[in-house]
Amino acid sequence: MKKILVTGGAGYIGSHICVALKESGYEPIILDNLSNSSTSVIEALEGLCGSPIIFIEADIRNKLALEKTFSKHHIDGVIHCAGLKAVSESVSDPLKYYDNNVNGSLCLLSAMAIAGVKTIVFSSSATVYGIASEIPISEDTSRNAINPYGKTKQHIEDMLFDLIHSDPNWKIACLRYFNPVGAHESGLIGENPSGVPNNLMPYILSVAAGERPYVNVWGSDYETIDGTGVRDYIHVCDLAEGHI
Repeated sequence: MKKILVTGGAGYIGSHICVALKESGYEPIILDNLSNSSTSVIEALEGLCGSPIIFIEADIRNKLALEKTFSKHHIDGVIHCAGLKAVSESVSDPLKYYDNNVNGSLCLLSAMAIAGVKTIVFSSSATVYGIASEIPISEDTSRNAINPYGKTKQHIEDMLFDLIHSDPNWKIACLRYFNPVGAHESGLIGENPSGVPNNLMPYILSVAAGERPYVNVWGSDYETIDGTGVRDYIHVCDLAEGHI
């Protein structure tokens, strides 16, 4: 089986991608610093996949850990999901986001180049479009991120664009999307963020479970039927299949 390194593979999206990889005949190798996940996810994944999963607890900014990973395992490609993703936190602490997301991606790409692994799917975001000039958004819509989180994704995309222009042997895909929700049908993995959820669905679930008193509804003057916000969602399993 081809081995695919999944950075952030213990996270919400990454864990579902690992299941989809296994179902598609690939062997996922997870590299995750567990900043927003736990080893219980690895145990759940092994139960779902019916076999052990290689797990490396490391940060993508740890160059030595990356070099060891690529030298020890014959990795055929990378799916890059590791990254901080809370918009509000990125506004209050932008340096944290540039260091983790941009610098981390630079470390990863450098390690890939040294190892000669030149295939990567980058889990980007539709936040790179900012306030879109057209709806629906197309791939050709201008990118104009308006918050530090979105800007980190845009900077990483720019690095990837420059990289493939410098060396056509690279094979790169950037997937831009919004709002994954849901969970694997087994219920063994799903969205379970550490601390206060920054996304609506886990917040709703925490209220339903009695962990929080109520859901705040922000805004009353949107151009919608009842004046409150409307969003589109994509099921996380569909998103995982898209990465495959």
